[in-house]
Amino acid sequence: MFHPRRTLRALLLPLAAGLALTALPAQTASAASTLTNAGFESDGTGTATPAGWSTYSAAGQSAASFTEAGGHGGSYRLTHWASSAYKVETYQYLSGLTNGNYRLSAWVRSGGGQNSAYIALKNCGGAEQRTDLPVSASGWIRIVVPVTVTGNQCTISINSDANAGNWINVDDLTFASGTGGTSIHGADISSLAKSEAKGGVYRTGSGTTGDAITILKNAGMNYARLKVWVNPADGYNNKTRVLAMAKRVKASGMKLLVDFHYSDTWADPGAQSKPAAWAGHSYSRLRTDVYNHTYDVLNALKAQGTTADMVQVGNEINGGMLWSEGSTDNWSQLAGLLNSGYDAVKAVNSATTVALHLAKGGDLSGTRWWFDSAVANGVKFDAIGLSYYGYWHGSLHDFQTTLDDAAARYGKPVFVAETAYPFRLDSKDAHEEIINTADELVSGYPANTAGQRRWMNDVTSIVEAVPNGRGLGVFYWEATWSAVTGNGWDPTDASSGNGWENQALFGYDDAALSSMAWFSHR
Repeated sequence: MFHPRRTLRALLLPLAAGLALTALPAQTASAASTLTNAGFESDGTGTATPAGWSTYSAAGQSAASFTEAGGHGGSYRLTHWASSAYKVETYQYLSGLTNGNYRLSAWVRSGGGQNSAYIALKNCGGAEQRTDLPVSASGWIRIVVPVTVTGNQCTISINSDANAGNWINVDDLTFASGTGGTSIHGADISSLAKSEAKGGVYRTGSGTTGDAITILKNAGMNYARLKVWVNPADGYNNKTRVLAMAKRVKASGMKLLVDFHYSDTWADPGAQSKPAAWAGHSYSRLRTDVYNHTYDVLNALKAQGTTADMVQVGNEINGGMLWSEGSTDNWSQLAGLLNSGYDAVKAVNSATTVALHLAKGGDLSGTRWWFDSAVANGVKFDAIGLSYYGYWHGSLHDFQTTLDDAAARYGKPVFVAETAYPFRLDSKDAHEEIINTADELVSGYPANTAGQRRWMNDVTSIVEAVPNGRGLGVFYWEATWSAVTGNGWDPTDASSGNGWENQALFGYDDAALSSMAWFSHR
């Protein structure tokens, strides 16, 4: 774990404390229409107020902001740190701007633990825009803050409200024309129909019983993901149930992602078993099976007025699908199966986006290998979906590196098909939770509603920062899978429990968690 050296800070504190700046007027003499000293290289190390920047702390703690060695691009960076609790702002005022849309980009690191640590664009003529610094103690992460300038001016503000020893690094800022935001603020709600049938209840944050889809929609959710199994033992997540749920999803005004598992049960990196009805079929017949099943489900959705907006041809297909014929050990056959699915989607509706989905959110080399192989074998696709669970799939820095590379290397939009975070570690039912100990958590993100919300906001901020607007957004998995007797993980066993209710977006009292606020991320 990275720990910046603090010797210089200790020397600086006595000197800088005597020079602490009082509140400065918003407009400074050095105001300009372009960022000055955006890489903090002008003054070397140990400068309390870098050239072009101003420092403010109401409590006289301006010395908590300073430059030091170890930049992202150049030799130096801006750091916030103090040996006692502190609040400090480092800011730069820009004037003479042409009104319009702008986008600030910055490279950041943070050890975490602050009450708040964020970069803001304020006094720009409209609402202040903020992006929190993700917790990343070693690898640099790029974040963006978009804003609409309407008053020909804007203030760039780097803020810390921190406890003793908390630190952030900021470097290599750019401020230029551009926009931000993500279009998908989604969640998988595949468990909902069975949960409701087994007596599951969903409540608003204030405890009023309500419809889960309405509650999620009111929190800002705009896209629902539903999985399709071929002939599951429990009769849920099949064509009939998906058609019924799609009506509710579309009636709420949400878009719909249909996730084909091409199995009677869970398909994931460790299991891609063929449906019983397709067992023993030849490879050629399997291609027809994939086409017919995909077309049948999607055409039925279209016929009832709930056309799918996006489709996943396969679920977490790291090793392929429909084993063994569709294994990545035989890429030409896997390509044929995937293209059968693609062709069926487009035959129903050419505007539906076809995504390919891997569980390799922080695996740069693995993602490259898979999609390089897909491209070399002529696989057709429109978008790339990655599962990214921070306790399994690498650091946030690894995640950003993989996501950015996939978008650029293949020229396709990217999104997080699955991510989640626990809001507690204990279990509501008798089945042990999959994530249930503190040492399994991601450093800086506690297992509470604040940690869950922070995780989701920070993952979404990284998707927002994908260059060239190719970051579509995020799906949460699984928003509605609360612990209800009979709605366990195994469709063949009615007594199986749920190992995931501590990562739902409804609490053990069935009420909507405050962490649902992540749906309102830009």
